[in-house]
Amino acid sequence: MPAPTIDQLTIADDPARWAALGFDVENGSTQIGSVRLRFTGPADSPDSSGIVAWSLRDVLSDALSPEGELDGLTTTISESEVPEPAPAHANGVIAIDHVVAASPELDRSVAALQAVGIDLRRVREQPTPAGAPRQAFFRLGHEILELIQEPAEVVERAGGRKRPARFWGLAVLVEDLDASAAQLAPHVSEVRDAVQPGRRIASVRRSAGLAVPLALMSRDARPVESREPRPAESR
Repeated sequence: MPAPTIDQLTIADDPARWAALGFDVENGSTQIGSVRLRFTGPADSPDSSGIVAWSLRDVLSDALSPEGELDGLTTTISESEVPEPAPAHANGVIAIDHVVAASPELDRSVAALQAVGIDLRRVREQPTPAGAPRQAFFRLGHEILELIQEPAEVVERAGGRKRPARFWGLAVLVEDLDASAAQLAPHVSEVRDAVQPGRRIASVRRSAGLAVPLALMSRDARPVESREPRPAESR
């Protein structure tokens, strides 16, 4: 069976805000690399905004919940072929590096994702700069799913470990990080070194008005065989 891949991310956000940042948006959607982003418009509340669902190819549908969820991640099955990668956007974005999700109970969410055939690459038992104590990394074609364990104080404040997992943010690859950051100023942070060796990162600021936390990353210049999923610094 082919390895699972991401077909589409559904995002409750205003597509005009993405277009204003240099994404090629048409009829309420855009394609980044081989993944389509479909915008459904601004949500009624912050709790229902951002990435709200995804569609995946080649997963074991029998392992999904009757509601079509992966431990809370709303999931549909796609039968579409993987498209050719989209051209670079005007802002220099060429692909999605990774999708970020968060869970109050990492091991439970990891088991749910593995049950549908998604490839777990590693679990990192070290905190991120933003305080997530553990992270799990899954390969979905060219993209990575980074699943973070919510810090204990977040879990307690939000209602405990029985809550479902949730989508959080995106990190995208750009052709020239310095050029993209300059083009999108003042809505992008200063460029800084990423956790990954030899890579750099910049975060899109809240002033851009996006409902999704978004980071821009430089390419990974290392040989493919030497690469290992590592956390970004945006969390």
